[in-house]
Amino acid sequence: MTDPTVSDADVTHVDCDTCSVRGLACDDCVITFLLGAPPSGVEIGRDERRAIEALAAGGLVPPLRLVTPVDGPRVDGSEVRGA
Repeated sequence: MTDPTVSDADVTHVDCDTCSVRGLACDDCVITFLLGAPPSGVEIGRDERRAIEALAAGGLVPPLRLVTPVDGPRVDGSEVRGA
């Protein structure tokens, strides 16, 4: 089963420093499970990402928990200026 939130880009750059759930989800993330918390991030190719997805779907490793910040509407409804 493939994660529908993951695109088919050739390379996924995982930068733990910019992950929105860093600290909250690290203990249950495949990157921490396999590598510890890499200081400068890691790049995962399409085939590697699919292998991780298959292992996670089978319950053998935790899934990738990366959540990248995005620009969007503010909670209070105001616009972000200067972006």
